[in-house]
Amino acid sequence: MAGHSKWANIKRQKARVDAKKGSLFTKLSRAIIVAARSGLPDPDGNFQLRAAVEKAKAAGMPSENIERAIAKGAGNWSDDSPLEEVRYEGYGPGGVAVLIEAMTDNRNRTAAEVREAFSKTGGSLGEAGCVSWMFRQQGVISLENVADPEALLLAVAEAGGDDLKVEGTSAEVYCDYSLLEQVATHLKKEGYQVQDAAIRWIPSNEVQVGDPDTAKLVLTLMERLDSLDDVQNVYANFEIDEAVMESLA
Repeated sequence: MAGHSKWANIKRQKARVDAKKGSLFTKLSRAIIVAARSGLPDPDGNFQLRAAVEKAKAAGMPSENIERAIAKGAGNWSDDSPLEEVRYEGYGPGGVAVLIEAMTDNRNRTAAEVREAFSKTGGSLGEAGCVSWMFRQQGVISLENVADPEALLLAVAEAGGDDLKVEGTSAEVYCDYSLLEQVATHLKKEGYQVQDAAIRWIPSNEVQVGDPDTAKLVLTLMERLDSLDDVQNVYANFEIDEAVMESLA
């Protein structure tokens, strides 16, 4: 879990949302489109869509953008370039396994951009299935303002969650992906502040990155991939030692 959590924390610490607002809104719109396409185009009856809409609102995305994205997902909005979901897999510096989820209207363009991100950091884009066996899908619920970790642990157990990781006043709850809505709804009823709830790819094992130069390349790869408009999510199985992280600061 460390690779996913480490990268999530790094992104929060960078806090450059304003500079990337256009790119952020593109990613949020596409998440809404996917959710609306996979179920009812109504947030009240589609948990995945409701979570995507809530995340978009929290980022300050205009209501008309949200409504347009829902309409596109429902097939009620004409678009000359329909989007399709694509997954890429590869190896980064130090043998780090990387799995990328993207939405694109041009597979060739997206594949070229992803391949370039790997090649410029000493990694390589691989074939489908080359690293996905190292990951498993789980429901991940992000919480903020957690005051009592022990009480949260009990609430997670009651809701049917599997695991819990607390860092300061933030926490990530892990559960079977089929129970994501159940666990998230229970935690909300218990008064917890749910920031995000989604199905994620969680690594089954971790690669320890102890060399500062390698660590810098790994982080550069992750940032390059995450900055691509077509890329929705990036997952990796790296763990960087705290001393190395401090040396890069």
